[in-house]
Amino acid sequence: MNTEQPLALLGGLSPSQFMKRHWQKKPLLVRNAIPGFVPCVGRADLVALAGEEGVESRLIVDSPKGWKMKHGPFPKRGLPPFSQKKWTFLVQGVDLHHDGVHALMQQFRFVPDARLDDVMISYATDGGGVGPHFDSYDVFLLQAHGQRRWRIGRNKDLSLQPGVPLKILQNFEAEEEFVLNPGDMLYLPPKYAHDGVAEGECMTWSIGFRAPQEGELARELLLGLADEAFDGVGDAIYRDPKQGAMSSPAAIPQPLAGFARQVVDKALQNPDLLDSLLGEYLTEPKANVWFEDAEVAPDLSVGLRLDRRSKMMYDDKHVFINGEGFKVGGRDALVLRQLADERVITVQKIKVLSADAKEALLDWASAGWLRSL
Repeated sequence: MNTEQPLALLGGLSPSQFMKRHWQKKPLLVRNAIPGFVPCVGRADLVALAGEEGVESRLIVDSPKGWKMKHGPFPKRGLPPFSQKKWTFLVQGVDLHHDGVHALMQQFRFVPDARLDDVMISYATDGGGVGPHFDSYDVFLLQAHGQRRWRIGRNKDLSLQPGVPLKILQNFEAEEEFVLNPGDMLYLPPKYAHDGVAEGECMTWSIGFRAPQEGELARELLLGLADEAFDGVGDAIYRDPKQGAMSSPAAIPQPLAGFARQVVDKALQNPDLLDSLLGEYLTEPKANVWFEDAEVAPDLSVGLRLDRRSKMMYDDKHVFINGEGFKVGGRDALVLRQLADERVITVQKIKVLSADAKEALLDWASAGWLRSL
């Protein structure tokens, strides 16, 4: 992607300008971000997805008795009638299930894949919404059908209403208000308060981004270090030839505590291992994602593309795909990085790979991670 080229998607800004001026800083309203936008997913498609096992979906109703929320899957006729006002249903990760939605998400890859998460689609009847709230991550709100009125503000008070099944702000104060039409888009940085209400039936696509929390990331890396600790650190046994007789035998000896700290420090000082664990964590498929083995033997002679559910990234020494890491260098590294960036590998590129790299492609294709062009 040419990050210096102005894009209608970003209101005439280049990706570089957008990232510098707006990313995690301030909102951006773009009228006609996708001119003539016609959604490739309709109401019936979403209803069908919301009824599937393994698809995360929610129903939210703003009733006279207060907010109600229910998790899917929803059977046929499990949703309220569309003539009823003030309800919405949301389907998470639609890009994993639909090629057209996945293709649209690729337009946002000026942000690192390590941050790009998924596309959530919400369909609302007149007056439907999820209440004033904030997200802990960046989001692009693309209007796909109908109209939605958005009110946004930089709320300092982020306290939530008690006793409500949703995270709804207790004291929401709007500073700006917009009505979005199909093709319009609103970018909001993290913790920017917003409230979207449907004006008639409407559909909104939310392109969301992941932001690992410190504790979550530390837990995953430390769990990985624990799995690799014996081989990565060594098998030296603690020795204490100078240990004296103890009058307080329950006290933990300081040399033993020092040995423990030394062991942990040693594990943490392996940057190659930490980098590998990070890449594996960032490309690990979500819990509701699974792949089917290829029904026919993969054919490298026609070129390959990444399955829409596959996550592939790289660093200076490794490539990572769907939670697995591989150390690569030279021409193999250049070609496989190009596959990760472009999500396609041509026959010409496959031909220059080493035998080991070709074997890896065959394995990935057999597992359903790659598809024939």
